[in-house]
Amino acid sequence: MHSTIKALAKKYAPEFIEIRHHLHAHPELSYQEYETSKFVQNKLKEFGIPFEVKATTGVVGLIKGKNPAKRIIALRADMDALPIKEENDVPYKSKNEGVMHACGHDVHTTCLLGAAKILQELKDEWEGTVKLIFQPGEEKNPGGASLMIKDGVLENPKPQGILALHVHTMMEVGKLSFRGGQVMASADEIYITVKGKGGHAASPHLTVDPILISSHLIIALQQLISRNNNPFNPSVLSITSFNGGNTTNVIPNEVKLMGTFRAMDEVWRFKAHDLIKKLCTELVSSMGGTVDLHIDVGYPSVLNNEQLTATAMGKASEYLGADNVSETELRMGAEDFGYYAQQIPACFYRLGTMNAAKGITAGVHTPVFNIDENAIEIGMGMMALMGSSVHL
Repeated sequence: MHSTIKALAKKYAPEFIEIRHHLHAHPELSYQEYETSKFVQNKLKEFGIPFEVKATTGVVGLIKGKNPAKRIIALRADMDALPIKEENDVPYKSKNEGVMHACGHDVHTTCLLGAAKILQELKDEWEGTVKLIFQPGEEKNPGGASLMIKDGVLENPKPQGILALHVHTMMEVGKLSFRGGQVMASADEIYITVKGKGGHAASPHLTVDPILISSHLIIALQQLISRNNNPFNPSVLSITSFNGGNTTNVIPNEVKLMGTFRAMDEVWRFKAHDLIKKLCTELVSSMGGTVDLHIDVGYPSVLNNEQLTATAMGKASEYLGADNVSETELRMGAEDFGYYAQQIPACFYRLGTMNAAKGITAGVHTPVFNIDENAIEIGMGMMALMGSSVHL
């Protein structure tokens, strides 16, 4: 099967590079992927693959090989884009002003469509069932994965495992990387309003200064994380916005802070929430102010199943050669794939897209993100191999 899949991936790569160009040129924001969804549906129809729509714009296809009940594996891709104005000068540049596939979801969708075509063509040569999950809204809470799960994507039939790839802009094209266990962090959004009593800046004794209180609070929050968390347990809290006042001689009534909290460990994650709430309330109160705090609980951490990941890594080594497969690094970034990993064994792995010689080195979420498109052939072939042969 390895050689057959590899030959088909090579044969169909030009077709799917054009598909990637179409998707890249027509990006849609989270939960607005209406045309992208129609495009995916039409491709599945063209390939003869039955599908259904879930969570408004999500698409779920089903390919049955021999003995369909023997093994059921899900393959997932995300379809949404980001609110970024593209600066690349390419023929397939975004046609939707201010919207760009800057995180590679066009690549993910293309690779899964490519894998779908290969798996459908070879369905008499592999055993089991492959569920194709094209999901909306990975970039925005509550996360399209959570909505797809609520809409029954992991039922009828229930997959025994799920796999997904993600572009890796710091790894050369032609390579893949995997990691068992902890892979990516949870991500929670923090919104704090510190309320004081404004007044003339020359008479601070007549005010309750929310600027000063907020400054103490930011430093204390950093100490809270560093002094309460096990240093071997990755976690980070970053206050990313400080909004208060608009002139030089007036102390404002309030200050608004925003930030993000990340953690690898779910127990520490929610313990930290309690500590943050307690600190905010008590510190602000001790300085004469009041506080409104909201923690928007976001995506859980991504925990790769050790057995599934080891099996997938072995398949990748057979397909590309062991020299082209490595262990990926821990990341404090977040992915709503973590919702799937909470439900069934999961494997989230990385697809190299960088080509330094060609100057293709820009990171994701930047206006000049792009890939070496040789990665399409590798990505679609690898997903097809995973779907046809990985088992628990």
